[in-house]
Amino acid sequence: MHRPLRAAATALVLATALVTSLTSCTSTAGSSGPDKGASEADTTPVTLTFWHAFKDDREVDAVASVLDAFHRKYPYITVNAVKGQDDSKINQSLRGGTAPDVAASFNAGNVGGWCSSGGFQDLTPYITLDKLDLGRIPKAVRAYTEFDGKRCTMPWLADAFGLYYNKKLFAEAGITSPPKTMTELAEATKRLTRFKADKSIDVAGFMPFMGGYEMLPEHLVPSFGGTWLRPDGTSNTAADPAFTAALTWQKDLVDWFGAEKLKRFKDSLPDEFSAENAFHTGKIAMMVDGEWRNAFLKNDKAAVDYATAPMPVADDKPELYGSGFVGGNVIGIPRGGKHPGAAWKLVRFLTTDPDALAIMSNVTGNIPTTLDALDSPKLTLAGDPNMKVFYDIFKHPKTSSTPSSADGAAYLTNSLPFAEKWQLGQVPDLKAGLAELDRQNDSSLGLGR
Repeated sequence: MHRPLRAAATALVLATALVTSLTSCTSTAGSSGPDKGASEADTTPVTLTFWHAFKDDREVDAVASVLDAFHRKYPYITVNAVKGQDDSKINQSLRGGTAPDVAASFNAGNVGGWCSSGGFQDLTPYITLDKLDLGRIPKAVRAYTEFDGKRCTMPWLADAFGLYYNKKLFAEAGITSPPKTMTELAEATKRLTRFKADKSIDVAGFMPFMGGYEMLPEHLVPSFGGTWLRPDGTSNTAADPAFTAALTWQKDLVDWFGAEKLKRFKDSLPDEFSAENAFHTGKIAMMVDGEWRNAFLKNDKAAVDYATAPMPVADDKPELYGSGFVGGNVIGIPRGGKHPGAAWKLVRFLTTDPDALAIMSNVTGNIPTTLDALDSPKLTLAGDPNMKVFYDIFKHPKTSSTPSSADGAAYLTNSLPFAEKWQLGQVPDLKAGLAELDRQNDSSLGLGR
């Protein structure tokens, strides 16, 4: 199953280097119109090279199965798939002029750099040629696959984030339903938490400490309706009261545990992607996580009796309940590809064919990225109520994502260290701290404040 890649410092370095090296270049195809190979009437035999990041044998086999279906539809197009190709390899190939015909990435954070630099080709001429209805892709998903009005990638499977909770521990605490508001989440956390005789944490009702598994700023802020960037691309954390509300709620709960005590508990957690994950073993009663956790729980044969729900939301924003954060894989046509028209046929098939998306989703445990694919009879996971929660989050009109930026979403890279200092009491003035975070974010983009 897909393991999410978070925005990291390397994303900024890669994106910045790419912009520097390619801004003087223009795309060799797709800038003035679609390549002739995109026409269904063009059956010229071609061989495409396709890079993707999947490594697990089951996932690689699923990709091969979908490519077989593509070849049956387009017998004149042969696809050589290369597994385990990450963004550093993609960016190196772009700088060296050796890019594949099609490339897929787990990290949507680099979309802004690829679009603004011309590293990935503009897909708009091909979308227009095929009269592709992008409305069949949710708005939040469309947002993280384009930048500044330019669509240089398409979504290829998505992640949605919700609440996992331990039903046995809920029953023991007398809690009959998952919390819907942040006040209810804090109250449930306190009822579910258990301490040892030495006052250390035995079971955490919830993990509010930033950096603990999937507890990250970008997964908390949507519950408060926050907007990371202004329309002009500058950072918005100090101006948007949602960030103050989210971080205040979070630190209040951290303080209830005791920040140092909670940090020691967080530091003791087993690897997130191991069978010893603390939720699997009953050491965390509730946590924010992605839809793929269902597949891990099943594959690890975890004994925990659990259910899923949307993340709770700010008490004054009940209209947000049912929504959440969404992100995911992207795929596009790198600059310099020899067969952009045929490459588009592959991109279109992988990202819009309902059955192809369903087959990949069944294996990876991710969410197919079109509304049509969610109705595919081949989507066997659709009958799982714990997965349905994430499908519904994915479709919710209030679901949001993090916007693309030319620096590889450095505002996210900067936000986690800030939140870590804040929760440890090292930021005495939150408003001033957020203003400084804004200045840091804007500096990454060369924007003054």
